[in-house]
Amino acid sequence: MDAKITVSVIKADIGGFVGHSSVHPCLMERANECMQKAAGDLLVDYHVASVGDDINLILTHRLGVDNEQIHSLAWNTFKSP
Repeated sequence: MDAKITVSVIKADIGGFVGHSSVHPCLMERANECMQKAAGDLLVDYHVASVGDDINLILTHRLGVDNEQIHSLAWNTFKSP
Protein backbone atom coordinates (compact mmCIF):
# COMPACT_ATOMS: atom_id res chain seq x y z
CA MET A 1 0.00 0.00 0.00
CA ASP A 2 1.28 3.43 -0.95
CA ALA A 3 0.61 5.74 2.00
CA LYS A 4 1.77 9.04 0.52
CA ILE A 5 0.65 12.15 2.38
CA THR A 6 0.53 15.59 0.78
CA VAL A 7 0.92 18.69 2.93
CA SER A 8 -0.83 21.73 1.45
CA VAL A 9 -0.41 25.16 3.00
CA ILE A 10 -2.90 27.67 1.66
CA LYS A 11 -2.83 31.31 2.74
CA ALA A 12 -5.39 34.02 2.18
CA ASP A 13 -5.00 37.72 2.88
CA ILE A 14 -8.63 38.27 3.76
CA GLY A 15 -8.36 41.74 5.25
CA GLY A 16 -7.70 42.75 8.79
CA PHE A 17 -9.61 43.14 11.99
CA VAL A 18 -8.21 46.25 13.67
CA GLY A 19 -5.98 47.19 10.77
CA HIS A 20 -3.64 44.52 9.45
CA SER A 21 -2.87 43.08 12.86
CA SER A 22 -5.30 40.18 13.26
CA VAL A 23 -8.11 38.08 11.81
CA HIS A 24 -11.64 38.47 13.17
CA PRO A 25 -12.45 35.58 15.55
CA CYS A 26 -15.62 34.74 13.58
CA LEU A 27 -13.53 34.12 10.44
CA MET A 28 -11.18 31.82 12.34
CA GLU A 29 -14.20 29.96 13.70
CA ARG A 30 -15.66 29.58 10.21
CA ALA A 31 -12.36 28.26 8.86
CA ASN A 32 -12.17 25.71 11.67
CA GLU A 33 -15.77 24.63 11.05
CA CYS A 34 -15.12 24.14 7.34
CA MET A 35 -11.98 22.09 8.02
CA GLN A 36 -13.76 20.00 10.67
CA LYS A 37 -16.45 19.10 8.12
CA ALA A 38 -13.77 17.96 5.66
CA ALA A 39 -11.71 16.06 8.26
CA GLY A 40 -11.86 12.31 7.75
CA ASP A 41 -13.35 12.74 4.28
CA LEU A 42 -10.93 14.87 2.24
CA LEU A 43 -8.40 15.60 4.96
CA VAL A 44 -6.22 13.42 7.12
CA ASP A 45 -5.63 16.35 9.49
CA TYR A 46 -5.56 20.14 9.49
CA HIS A 47 -4.54 23.23 11.44
CA VAL A 48 -5.97 26.72 11.02
CA ALA A 49 -3.53 29.50 11.90
CA SER A 50 -3.18 33.21 11.35
CA VAL A 51 -0.34 35.65 10.89
CA GLY A 52 -1.37 39.28 10.92
CA ASP A 53 -4.50 39.49 8.76
CA ASP A 54 -3.76 36.27 6.86
CA ILE A 55 -5.54 32.98 7.51
CA ASN A 56 -3.39 29.91 6.90
CA LEU A 57 -4.76 26.42 6.29
CA ILE A 58 -2.23 23.67 6.90
CA LEU A 59 -3.77 20.53 5.44
CA THR A 60 -2.65 16.92 5.17
CA HIS A 61 -4.40 14.68 2.66
CA ARG A 62 -3.87 11.78 0.26
CA LEU A 63 -5.11 13.54 -2.89
CA GLY A 64 -1.77 14.73 -4.28
CA VAL A 65 -0.30 18.06 -5.30
CA ASP A 66 -2.59 20.74 -6.80
CA ASN A 67 -5.74 18.73 -6.12
CA GLU A 68 -8.90 20.53 -7.26
CA GLN A 69 -10.98 19.31 -4.30
CA ILE A 70 -8.46 20.71 -1.79
CA HIS A 71 -8.26 24.04 -3.60
CA SER A 72 -12.06 24.23 -3.79
CA LEU A 73 -12.28 23.53 -0.06
CA ALA A 74 -9.94 26.45 0.64
CA TRP A 75 -11.71 28.76 -1.84
CA ASN A 76 -15.13 27.99 -0.34
CA THR A 77 -13.74 28.52 3.16
CA PHE A 78 -12.38 31.96 2.31
CA LYS A 79 -15.25 33.27 0.18
CA SER A 80 -18.18 35.15 1.66
CA PRO A 81 -20.97 32.90 2.98
